[in-house]
Amino acid sequence: MSRNKTAYENMKIPTQVLIEPLTRLETQPRSLKTTLSYSVRLMKPITWFAPMWAFLCGAVAVGMNWGDWENILKLVLGITLSGPILCGLSQVLNDWFDREVDAINEPQRLIPSGKVSKTQVMWTLVVLSVLGVAIPAYLGVPIAVLAVLGFILAMSYSVHPIRAKRNGWIGNALVAIAYEGLPWLAGSATYGPNHQASWSAISGLSLAAALIYSFGAHGIMTINDFKSITGDIIMKIDTIPVLHGVKAAAWIALIVMNLTQIAMIIVLFLAGKGLNAGLVALFLIAQLPLQRKFLADPKGKAIWYNATGTTLYVYGMLATAIGLGIS
Repeated sequence: MSRNKTAYENMKIPTQVLIEPLTRLETQPRSLKTTLSYSVRLMKPITWFAPMWAFLCGAVAVGMNWGDWENILKLVLGITLSGPILCGLSQVLNDWFDREVDAINEPQRLIPSGKVSKTQVMWTLVVLSVLGVAIPAYLGVPIAVLAVLGFILAMSYSVHPIRAKRNGWIGNALVAIAYEGLPWLAGSATYGPNHQASWSAISGLSLAAALIYSFGAHGIMTINDFKSITGDIIMKIDTIPVLHGVKAAAWIALIVMNLTQIAMIIVLFLAGKGLNAGLVALFLIAQLPLQRKFLADPKGKAIWYNATGTTLYVYGMLATAIGLGIS
């Protein structure tokens, strides 16, 4: 796919950028509390919600028994694995391999500013990796397999030579699967017969929902890409806003998200879940005026839309899961 040569022809981009990540290290000694807080910030807690929510929805979609303490424990561990551990791990990896583009877009961030050293990054990755092995070992083989797949997708997105994020269509697809589809399937697979994780626990409708909402997450990722357009152009990262321009990218994101919800409404209706289909439809209708405001100023309203329209979208995910979990 060729780069859009005209979408940003009027943008003034510096021809020379001084990038010196990891060279401006703090000389003042730091407390353990500050050091740990920096590691947590690298893990970006704000990004944990999507996979945590997907795991919860996957569990609800197969009718998890809420009255069993072991089920609750596994839910807590699964949500922790999906969000702080694996998503956090992917965020640290992404920030490390994005340190040059971040030096352009957001030089105040922890790695480009030198507040976090390479050693701290590596230790953070080691701790998260150990936990990322231990928790799936307890939850069961299907969850371990899905966790490994998620880790591979995260590596493919950020790490050279693959670095799939250089193409917005491919990179966003990998993240969408890792953040929505795999956690949803893990949530469902956790609740097999006799308290054992099992592939057979994943119902056909839960699998369909995981696939459909993975498609929709591609649109959410596109909206997230609006915040880093300048640096992405300089570093030759072809996100969808870079490839197609702000207006077209906004339309692409919303069309993908809306088609996802329409597809899910149809699936629910055909499955005899008319009430839940109606709820998802109402959430979609409520998004439409918000989408109109977003389209008027995509770059300026991207964060606002994620806090409003995308929130309604994820409410629809839970409405779907509840419908699927009721026999």
